[in-house]
Amino acid sequence: MAKQQHHSAFATRARARRRAMQAVYQWQINGQSMSSIVEQFEQEQDMKIVDREYFQDLLLGVEKHLEQLDAGLTEHLDRPLEQVDPIERACLRLAAYELKHRLDVPLRVVLNEAIDLARDFGTQGGSGYVNGVLDKLAMSWRDAEWTAGKSGSA
Repeated sequence: MAKQQHHSAFATRARARRRAMQAVYQWQINGQSMSSIVEQFEQEQDMKIVDREYFQDLLLGVEKHLEQLDAGLTEHLDRPLEQVDPIERACLRLAAYELKHRLDVPLRVVLNEAIDLARDFGTQGGSGYVNGVLDKLAMSWRDAEWTAGKSGSA
């Protein structure tokens, strides 16, 4: 039973990230406040299958820490952030927030989820780009965990 609950919590968080990526994309495109986008998603989407608290934390966290997140990402980009595909930019910002502010989420989960979202929604080759940028960001923001993961997977 506990294993099923864990899987269920993982699934509702994965769906929260998926919805959050769509919401960040919308926020980047139309400039609405994040709180109004959260409200809109609550009204228009089926949020029963989503970890709503996590969804809100991701969105409001990205908005609140945007300058810090973008500064960290920009160090590892090969172009200005505004020129990164908007879907991939949304994936990067969400993952950057989780890397920096959600230390309860394992590094591998953050990276895998962001890469999956970029593969499912982004441009061809976008998931590889997101992977490369986040690997470098993880090295700088979660060095001990990144190093342990690299030596553990060898």
